Amino acid sequence: MSLSKSLPVIVTRAEPGASETMARLAAMDVTPIASPMLSLARLDVDMPDLSGVQHLVFTSANGVRFFSEASSLRAAKAWCVGPSTAAAAREAGFAAVYEGAGDAAALAADILVALPEGTEGVLHVANEAAAGDLVARLKEGGLPAEFLALYETRPSEDLAPEAEAALAAGPACVLIHSAKGAAAFAWAAGDLDQAIVVAISEAAARPLQGREVAAIHVAEAPNEDALLATLAAVADGL
Repeated sequence: MSLSKSLPVIVTRAEPGASETMARLAAMDVTPIASPMLSLARLDVDMPDLSGVQHLVFTSANGVRFFSEASSLRAAKAWCVGPSTAAAAREAGFAAVYEGAGDAAALAADILVALPEGTEGVLHVANEAAAGDLVARLKEGGLPAEFLALYETRPSEDLAPEAEAALAAGPACVLIHSAKGAAAFAWAAGDLDQAIVVAISEAAARPLQGREVAAIHVAEAPNEDALLATLAAVADGL
C-alpha cells in the first residue's frame, strides 16, 4: 500500500500514538505532518485496592500504558477494544488478552456474553472523559463494574505551522482518531475547504460535520488498519 508523497497527510492524534501512525505512514512512502490536537496528562489520583480485580477493560492503548505505569497487576484478564490496544496489553505483560473489533459498545456486549451475571472484579481503566458509558452498559447487563480514570486529554489550541500551510495549499488529508481530537481540530483550524477528512468512525467524524470541508470519509471498521486502508483508497481516487 503506497500513497503519493505529494499528498500531505496530517496526523491529529495524541502522542505516543501519533508517532506510531507516523511510522506506519512512512512505511507507506508518505511524509506525514504531525499536528497532535490532544495531549495526555496523568491525573493525581491514588490507586485503589486492586486485589479483587480479575478483569481489566481497556478502551485505548493509552489506558494500558497509564495503568501499566501505575500498577504491577498483570494476572487479570485484559479486555481490549481493538488490535492496537490488545498489542499494548501483550507488550505490557498481560498473558490473558481479549481483542475486540474496535468498538467500545461491541466490547461491552462481548464481555456480557462471556462473563456470568454478577461477576465481580471488573474494572474499566480510561481517561476521565470516558467515565460512565461502558460501565453503565455492563451494570445494565448485570455486572457490577467499576471505573478508574488515570489520565486526562487536553485539547491543543493551535495547529502545527506545517499543517496550516498544507491546508492552505491543499488538498490535504486529515486523519481523525477520536471525537475529542476532531473537536479540537475543528476549533483550531481556519479554512478547511481543501481538507479531506478520513475518520476512524462516524462518532469521530461528527464534530467536523458542521465545518465546510472538501470531503469526509469514514473507515469501514473503527481501527487503524481500516483507517489507513480508507486513506489509501481516498488517495487513489484523487
